[in-house]
Amino acid sequence: MATRKAAAAAPETDGALLVTQVRSAIGTKPKHRGTLRALGLRKLGQSNVVPDRQEIRGMLARVPHLVSVEPAPASARADLASGRVRRSDSHGVSEEGSS
Repeated sequence: MATRKAAAAAPETDGALLVTQVRSAIGTKPKHRGTLRALGLRKLGQSNVVPDRQEIRGMLARVPHLVSVEPAPASARADLASGRVRRSDSHGVSEEGSS
């Protein structure tokens, strides 16, 4: 009888993940830097709410040593569902806009 591998280490949510860059991209491979940019992360301590989809999980699997992943708060999930982008940096300042 075949067994399935356990689900990814990232937490299960209703459709949104809060991704925070916790380590610098200096000295990393160009593909890792590109993955961080695609996740919407530009600088250390910046956070972004991303949808919990398989493509995003694959991107997170490429850079687990550079980011921290946790379930997104309910308000951030609502913003993501309505199409509004929500990002914050280490100073707690939020940028909101439409995508």
